Amino acid sequence: MDWESFLKHLIAAVLFGTVGLAVFVLALKIFVRMAPFSVKKEIEEDQNVALAIVMGACFLGLATIIAAAVAG
Repeated sequence: MDWESFLKHLIAAVLFGTVGLAVFVLALKIFVRMAPFSVKKEIEEDQNVALAIVMGACFLGLATIIAAAVAG
């Protein structure tokens, strides 16, 4: 096993994972800030399933874009 190549790929995977998580956190903060209502209240207290589905769809779309960028 080529340890140098392994470490290079491991570092790249950790770096892309960290950048991906940072993008998701930033997207969540933007989503919460742009909403004209309390996202936490709507999902937790009012049980707004539609909002949760829309947020999930946005994050899945973002995940697809990040995966395509990582894959090249």
